[in-house]
Amino acid sequence: MSIPQEGGGPIERYEQLAEYLASGEKPRDDWRIGTEHEKFGYCAKKQLPLPYEGPCSIQAMLEGLRDRFGWKPVEEQGKLIGLEQNGANVSLEPGGQLELSGAPLETIHQTCDEVNVHLREVHEVADAIGARFIGLGAAPIWSQDQMPMMPKGRYRLMTDYMDDVGTLGKQMMYRTCTVQVNLDFSSEADMVKKMRVALALQPVATALFANSPFLDGKPNGMKSWRSHIWQNLDDARTGMLPFMFEQGAGYDAYVEYVLDVPMYFVYRNGKYINALGQSFRDFLKGELPALPGEKPTLSDWADHLTTVFPEARAKKYIEMRGADGGPWRRLCALPAFWVGLLYNQSALDAAWDLVKDWDHETREGLRKVAAIDALQGEFGGVKLHDLARETVAIAKSGLAARACPGAGGMIQDETHFLNALEESVETGRVPADELLEKYHGEWNGDLSRIYTEYSY
Repeated sequence: MSIPQEGGGPIERYEQLAEYLASGEKPRDDWRIGTEHEKFGYCAKKQLPLPYEGPCSIQAMLEGLRDRFGWKPVEEQGKLIGLEQNGANVSLEPGGQLELSGAPLETIHQTCDEVNVHLREVHEVADAIGARFIGLGAAPIWSQDQMPMMPKGRYRLMTDYMDDVGTLGKQMMYRTCTVQVNLDFSSEADMVKKMRVALALQPVATALFANSPFLDGKPNGMKSWRSHIWQNLDDARTGMLPFMFEQGAGYDAYVEYVLDVPMYFVYRNGKYINALGQSFRDFLKGELPALPGEKPTLSDWADHLTTVFPEARAKKYIEMRGADGGPWRRLCALPAFWVGLLYNQSALDAAWDLVKDWDHETREGLRKVAAIDALQGEFGGVKLHDLARETVAIAKSGLAARACPGAGGMIQDETHFLNALEESVETGRVPADELLEKYHGEWNGDLSRIYTEYSY
């Protein structure tokens, strides 16, 4: 979840809303890569999720990272709820999932180094307090009642609201993890094309990274339960954004969409003010019931942009949101996949050619079958396995064309970060398939073995 914004000038003109998005435009040479990933922590002895406080806890993890590695603390109402260092931050999801939001970096080599350093730091602190971490898309055994709530006002407000607008919102908040990448755009037209490709091909990412086949200690009938949750959360703020494929799509259309999404909160003086279900349009007129007579700032708009959850999300950059959290080596594959597709013009054009003739029914249908069957999914004559093969090949060509060397020039480009995905394309198997095979085979239905075999 995003860190709240404060300050920012008042919104005096409607046009400022679109101008805020447009302010993210960057020339190609300034495009960067920001990788985010979440993971579940648990106390090793009891195999239960980390509470916020105690000797084996989230607070102890944050304090350990702060004290051993020089991270600066972020607090809310006197509680340690995050860390900052060199443009990166460590934050908490509602159920204590630990998230690294990486600094904006130039290459996959750099972002993968950042991920590896972070995981080594986490491992060192976790060892000291008796904790472990595991990369999965959904908590495999822990019940909803066993998940703690982190001391953040935003999460309490959202928790109270979720049952009013969907069926699985609380599961999303407390029992899921993802890996994402944030990428730049150069113009409105570039943003639109990248958003269209990102939305249309997000089911491929969902399939390739599917890693949540268990819930409440048994198979749940999905390969990506996390993706299924997002399809049953809140129709007003999730989905495939069909308007982005219409003529006239751009900053203004995205603004209109976000303005139609009911608000969660307003952040003032370190506190979250309940604005659940209220309208940002009313806020612009000074008629928000939560703050009568007060008009929003650009920071309020920035916060509201973080409360929409489509499969690809636009802010001052574009977020890819379709992948389950996963094992160490796939944390670098996700940014490689999208950078390869979107940061080389020939690759972007080729990816668009794959999907430009699809209608909304096809895009939505692929989203649904990806959650159920991963690479075995098919809708409207489109087979996800075949589509993944083509898409990964395009991504590889894009990375090769970028020709960004690593390891002091010993590695000529970033294509090797796609190795895990190429294996999936070759075999048709994704992490969920491996987990299910073990569960029904050598584990003999003993799902507790997932902790010993798949933890970091």
